[in-house]
Amino acid sequence: MSRPSSGPPSPSGRIESGNMGFFSLPFEKFIRDGEGQDLNAFTLLDTLETYFDARIDLISRDLAKRTDQLKMRTDKLKKRAESAFDDFRKGQIKTPSPEMLSENFDQEVKRLRVKASERLAKVSVAWQSAKVVRMREKISFFYGVNLLLFTALLFGCAPEYLHISYTVQLLYMMPYRFWAYKRQNWHYFLFDLCYYVNVLNIIYLWIAPGSSALFLACYCLSHGSLASAIITWRNSLVFHDHDKVTSMFIHFYPPLVFTVIRHFYPGAEQRFPALNDLPTMHATKALAISSVLYFVWQALYWKLILIDRRKKIESGQRTTSLTFLLNHQRGAIGKILAKVKPERREMYFMFAQYLYAVLTEVPCIFLLYDSAFSSATYLILIFSVSVWNGAGFYIEVFGRKFERELEALRKELAEANSALASQRTSPTLDPTTDVEDLSTPPSPMLGGKGLGKFEDSTDAMPNPSGVGAVVTDEKKHQ
Repeated sequence: MSRPSSGPPSPSGRIESGNMGFFSLPFEKFIRDGEGQDLNAFTLLDTLETYFDARIDLISRDLAKRTDQLKMRTDKLKKRAESAFDDFRKGQIKTPSPEMLSENFDQEVKRLRVKASERLAKVSVAWQSAKVVRMREKISFFYGVNLLLFTALLFGCAPEYLHISYTVQLLYMMPYRFWAYKRQNWHYFLFDLCYYVNVLNIIYLWIAPGSSALFLACYCLSHGSLASAIITWRNSLVFHDHDKVTSMFIHFYPPLVFTVIRHFYPGAEQRFPALNDLPTMHATKALAISSVLYFVWQALYWKLILIDRRKKIESGQRTTSLTFLLNHQRGAIGKILAKVKPERREMYFMFAQYLYAVLTEVPCIFLLYDSAFSSATYLILIFSVSVWNGAGFYIEVFGRKFERELEALRKELAEANSALASQRTSPTLDPTTDVEDLSTPPSPMLGGKGLGKFEDSTDAMPNPSGVGAVVTDEKKHQ
């Protein structure tokens, strides 16, 4: 065993300064001493002290700088507060000018409008959710069916109250229609003739029941343009759709009410004195009076919609009956209008509307006014058309939705069968395992055993809910 050398360490045994990391060369004197191992700790402490002293110095300078900045800001705020207090004490603060108040009011109104729009958007999203849509359709179906039953009972048992029922329901449906159409930028439809005629009917029923001229106009327009619109505009009796129920009410209830007043109302001359002056209807007088009120509406519509709001209509922000027909050229009217020059479309459309109104009033003047049987037959005819359109809506629209669901189910079953076929050849399966045992339990809707076989039977499928696909197809049956 070799003895340890008591002399100084050789140069080769000196620790290189590069291997000491952050130790500097001046500290190598401690290593040369015989007690270098004990003095290494002092070298580390000196290094840490130097490092933290520098850091603390930097932090102190930064804090001092920030303190000076805060003091400067505090002095500025203090000077402003003292100046404002002096101005207030001297009475130099002036009352805001009307311009400032108006500007502040406009800003506040804009802020409230933004908040209202945001809340309305949130409500609209919730309103359109699937669960709310299903519940809304159930309520609409319940209301529509009971409305039909109530109207039939009222017509048979107490026809003298039918005009009251019409008024009450119109006061509910019109504001709701305005709110619903306003959300979709469809509210220019509310300026159409059918809404104008309904307003005239309310005026006659409750304000001027003794006006024979107003009765003639309401009777002719209700049995003419409104009733025939069920055929031309393809209104359909779809109970789960509140919009379609409202359209049917607006077009069918007015001729029903005036038919009851003319032929089935007991003692109608006492409640509606205008009937005393109209034992028969003179064609010239009836057409002239109804045409005058029609031209009043046409002039208002031309000025308020076609002139004052032309920019919004041309930009596509708003929709009218004319633009709707042009955008949906599947019908004969839309195809004819598309062939007319754009600068003449409005004039031709207004002329065609008036000609249509006159032609549809001819039957009620010469046939319906003097015959209760003809009036009842006419109402049954237009109501049957709406029922037929509604049947087409339910069968075609829901049928296509059912076909899509059935096709999706077939694809799922095909994928499941292919997965089972791959498992049939898998080496991980036990040879004695029956593949049918790996399938899902039998479904009560399919009638087959598991997923191994699918029977194409429509009797076992559930009824479609009507949410989703209905929106894209219902335009055909409006």
